[in-house]
Amino acid sequence: MAPTAADWDERVERLTGRLPVHLRDTVTWLRKPSRRPARLAAALALIGGGLLSFLPVLGLWMLPLGLALLSEDIPALKPRLEAAARAIERFLSRFRKS
Repeated sequence: MAPTAADWDERVERLTGRLPVHLRDTVTWLRKPSRRPARLAAALALIGGGLLSFLPVLGLWMLPLGLALLSEDIPALKPRLEAAARAIERFLSRFRKS
């Protein structure tokens, strides 16, 4: 089954529900359509920080988070991010079973 944008949206909703309350509220606030300028600024800052992951404090973890935020405004990213998430889950499941 090919990943869809709806699959990605379900994954984000499920993961958002597992966040601490303050962080969940922030993510929910950023995902509202009216928050597009703030979301784009945060996404670009996170992607930039991810590209500078060789510096202290900044890290590679920022890159996928920035892409996830950016996917709210560029729907073509959603199936690709879902496919990547599935691939990572398959990869990690190999270690969990062993």
